[in-house]
Amino acid sequence: MRENRLLQTWAGGGYTINGWLHLPSSFAAEVMAHQGWESLTIDFQHGVLDYATAVTMLQAISTTDTVPLARVSWNSPAEIMRLLDAGCYGIICPMVNNRADAERFVGACRYPPRGYRSFGPTRAMLYAGADYPEFADRHVITMAMIETVEAVENLDDILSVDGLDAIYIGPADLSQTFGGTERSDLTEPRMVDVLDRILEATRRHNVVAGIYTGSAAYAAMMVNKGAQFVTVQSDWRLMAAASRDAIAAVRASVT
Repeated sequence: MRENRLLQTWAGGGYTINGWLHLPSSFAAEVMAHQGWESLTIDFQHGVLDYATAVTMLQAISTTDTVPLARVSWNSPAEIMRLLDAGCYGIICPMVNNRADAERFVGACRYPPRGYRSFGPTRAMLYAGADYPEFADRHVITMAMIETVEAVENLDDILSVDGLDAIYIGPADLSQTFGGTERSDLTEPRMVDVLDRILEATRRHNVVAGIYTGSAAYAAMMVNKGAQFVTVQSDWRLMAAASRDAIAAVRASVT
């Protein structure tokens, strides 16, 4: 079976940089995959795409060794299983608030007896190899989003769930539920304390910590604080920022 490079890097204590895909385009996914991201996440929660388009995006990502991931729209076993069958090597699940949520999520990603994932790895066997059913549980990443007050209060229970590989901090919802004003790259003292609390807990439980960031500088800061999986913006945000910079550069240079 094809190795999951993220798990290999994390096991060695390293970090990985993740790209985020909102655009419903196989070509955009292919372009992103060739830029050096260790992984790319197709976003079903807030992206403007559907399952059929996502399959073509996964095929485009497969032109590289970039690891394909997906964020599901909710803690829905049916959607989780379908995306794993399509060849995703990891699932990011939003709004995991307690142990029961985490167990429901992890169980959907694991075959019996470890979980209750239904058998039918259609495209996954083409992408990963004919022995995918035998080794999938070792390579599929389970990443629960921590993004509410409730989740932080239940952090130890969530992190102790067998089979949970990582957590992913959703800064916008996390800040919002704590009454913060920022939605990304959190710097308010109260929210910095919350982030530190989350990172400390992941270290105690030997669970990888990930986070969405709005800038390379903040991503690097979070890696230095212990995060091993950082997302830097998304495809459309990067495209918009580069466009604005190019236009501004021309305007500034014209005499």
